[in-house]
Amino acid sequence: MYDLLVVGAGPYGLSIASHAAAAGLDLRVFGRPMASWRDHMPRGMFLKSEPWASNLSDPDGRWRLDEYCAGRGVAARHGEPVPVETFASYGLWFARNAVPEVDERTVTRVAPCPGGFEAVIEDGEVLHARTVALAVGVLPFVEVPAALHGLGPDLVTHSSHHGDLGRFHGRDVTVVGGGQAALETAALLAEQGTRVRVLVRADRLRWNEVPPPWERPWWQSARSPHSGLGPGWRNWFYAERPGLFRLLPRSRRERIAADALGPAGAWWVRDRVEPAVEVLLGHEVTAARPAADGVRLDVLDRRNGMVTPRCLKTGHVVAATGFRATRDRLGLLSGELRLSLATTPDGAPWVGRDLESSCPGLFLAGLMTASGFGPAMRFVHGAAFTAGTLVRGVRRRLRTGPPGAAIPAPGGRTQPAAAVRR
Repeated sequence: MYDLLVVGAGPYGLSIASHAAAAGLDLRVFGRPMASWRDHMPRGMFLKSEPWASNLSDPDGRWRLDEYCAGRGVAARHGEPVPVETFASYGLWFARNAVPEVDERTVTRVAPCPGGFEAVIEDGEVLHARTVALAVGVLPFVEVPAALHGLGPDLVTHSSHHGDLGRFHGRDVTVVGGGQAALETAALLAEQGTRVRVLVRADRLRWNEVPPPWERPWWQSARSPHSGLGPGWRNWFYAERPGLFRLLPRSRRERIAADALGPAGAWWVRDRVEPAVEVLLGHEVTAARPAADGVRLDVLDRRNGMVTPRCLKTGHVVAATGFRATRDRLGLLSGELRLSLATTPDGAPWVGRDLESSCPGLFLAGLMTASGFGPAMRFVHGAAFTAGTLVRGVRRRLRTGPPGAAIPAPGGRTQPAAAVRR
């Protein structure tokens, strides 16, 4: 039986694996390294975060993005966005150098078993581990507005479904959403010759400002420090102190996790959107149905203090409407295990201070933990805190032996361990 099974090989999974290996744990890592970055982001996209805030985490800090870029004669400078292709290649380099061998097979099911967990691999092999770290990224948590449900992928897709936008060349596409994914997708579509519009519920677009220079007078840094989530003391707190963030009242944490830092477009995509993309502000899709050559959208136009029904026809809809990490979307967990997990009011799995779920030995990483540890968990920058904290929690769990008679839950409550049969 392994000490730890890491499910997922993106920035969080690889960082956890690097820290776990350094701690001497007997582990296995499953997943196609950097799969979402390699397969689900079109060529031409860039990272929104600064290069120095986009490092995967190893205990010694040796395998950084700037080191990878320097070895290939590529610049990784503050204020200059990094291409997604470069970042994906960096992640593969990190995996080769900082992580034990990654098994690229997919874990299809995780269930409780005596002394830990049973994992079923895609080819039917069964493995056992005392602890499991789920670092499954964002793809299981795709969020598409209810108004667009029921239409097939030939008519409606999510922005994360596309590693190549070439299929839309010369067509008419409507992008729903007002954040970075929506705006950058629209810019790429326009630049390849697609007729594209963006529907935004808000009455204006938000754009991130150009970051201040890295080197500046001390008084400017003191007033608005750099952080992995942008300048300013509030962002610094979110980015650099997730452990303290967890001490905030629950309702405030969840509000910040949901609303902070977005939706907004990066400063460097603004000049690509405004001259080339039709943006319809104050528009909300209420219904959608197939029509000749595409989709008919029923829309409410809420501009100028009035509500006006409209109808739009388009060839395809791309929902750039983000992700919602709820317990019910963790489909690789067995039903009994999934339903045993305590949740927060927003439906996300509850996690304790070590990122351990209410099922002892099952640890969570990334977007699933944002309502507990803040907006940094939505970005690569959160991987360093997560990797160190989670591996310390795993080591603590391994020292305590098999799961005990009670499962920790929010507010100090417990529920019988019988809810998770061993």
